[in-house]
Amino acid sequence: MNKSLLTFSIIAILLFTSFKSNAQEQTNSKDLYSKIDNYLTAGSKNGFSGAIAVVKNGNIIINKGYGFANKDRKTINNPNTIFDIGSNTKQFTAIAILKLVELGKLKVTDSLHSYFTKLPIDKRNITIHQLLTHSSGFPESIGSEYSSFEKLSGISQKDFFERLFTSSLLSVPGEKYSYSNVGYSILGRIIEVASKQSYEAFLSKYLFSKAGMTKTGYLLPSWNTEQFAYGYNRNILKTVPTVALYQEVGSVNWHLKGNGGINSNQNDMLLWHKALKTNKILSEKLSKKLATPYVPMNSKSTHSYGYGWIVNTSISKALRLSHSGSNGAYWHTLIWYPEKDIFITYATNANSEKLENVAYVVAKIILEENYTPKPIENNIYSFIMQYLQKNPINKSKELISLLRENYADEFTNPRSLNTVGNLLIRYNENINWAIELFKINVQLYPNDGNLWDSLGDGYKANNLKKEAINSYQKAIELGYKDSQKKLLELNKN
Repeated sequence: MNKSLLTFSIIAILLFTSFKSNAQEQTNSKDLYSKIDNYLTAGSKNGFSGAIAVVKNGNIIINKGYGFANKDRKTINNPNTIFDIGSNTKQFTAIAILKLVELGKLKVTDSLHSYFTKLPIDKRNITIHQLLTHSSGFPESIGSEYSSFEKLSGISQKDFFERLFTSSLLSVPGEKYSYSNVGYSILGRIIEVASKQSYEAFLSKYLFSKAGMTKTGYLLPSWNTEQFAYGYNRNILKTVPTVALYQEVGSVNWHLKGNGGINSNQNDMLLWHKALKTNKILSEKLSKKLATPYVPMNSKSTHSYGYGWIVNTSISKALRLSHSGSNGAYWHTLIWYPEKDIFITYATNANSEKLENVAYVVAKIILEENYTPKPIENNIYSFIMQYLQKNPINKSKELISLLRENYADEFTNPRSLNTVGNLLIRYNENINWAIELFKINVQLYPNDGNLWDSLGDGYKANNLKKEAINSYQKAIELGYKDSQKKLLELNKN
């Protein structure tokens, strides 16, 4: 065979092989799209509401929304819909810290006393590394304001850090893992001190703009309010978008800043992944620190905490980085398999326990060829809410029968009735039904002090003082100490 013919043959074989490989990749991508889309489309008929995006080998497999961003207006979720990403904010904080390392502004071995004055002796030598890895010993949160969006403007920076630094540590710094939101709030403040910029301004300049992200942040983006997803706690009660709350008070409280509450959409999160993957924001050397399994999450776990990522190598024998965040109504998950070049970003604005693992189900669809996921079912909370919206209180016995028939595995503890009742009180909706749910619970579980406390809350919300006092007294008799303060307040009035 002459040299020209041989060369032509080799080129032809290579082209054919490449074409065949590309064709196979396209077929696989279409199959994956169908499997994921069918799973979530079916789920949307049972209350699933959110968005998913998957990238594999640099190709977008799916980027689609499901269910409603706003049920009242029938606005459909889509890749531009804005969700609260919760604790995935911590990833931005961790990378901002490493960016400051790259800029020569700080070291992860720096101690708190380099950035804060008048620190108690037990906190002076806590390091940035310990804050990043949740091994500082700080508690998860401080104060009741943390759990209430309505109180996000309720504490000043000075008061927050004074309260935090005078609080007790849960463990010796560096001793063990203990998840701490306030630890990342401290990191947020360190970013401000080291950069001489606000936390969000630094993220916007050195992270988001570098990645081309324009719809990620707290207050700085030019938000389009039509793109916000409203939150639906357990898919039943509507909450306003968190950005609207930030805008109302004109700031973000330190209970959230640095550790949670940033908003974003799926398109921006894909840009974020691309920027991380290509070292557009951080050098390769510093990026590796994100995926280093520094601190085991417990003695038996295969999970460790890196910098803003949970690191795991036991799944499919490949490195997996993941993290989730939630404020009750929203849930957000990021999953990244760097070695397999797979990235998943998932958000829901109607969170319940059944929806928290959706991203991991999608990962399993991708990784296991013959895997068939269980359908997403209507959650028990939605079922209860739908029933009480259509039926009078005198049909409560029928509700219990239906729950035992349709949710036998879940209706084995008081949680579902108590959760719905508390949500009704929180949003001042149908208080009489809330009281009925609490009454059923104390009949089923008469020795649970927490349930008697909830019944007291129901009576109090309905201005039934005598009944509330009796319920709180019963809760205290059963050892539920949180009722003592409520009882004292009622007796004063």
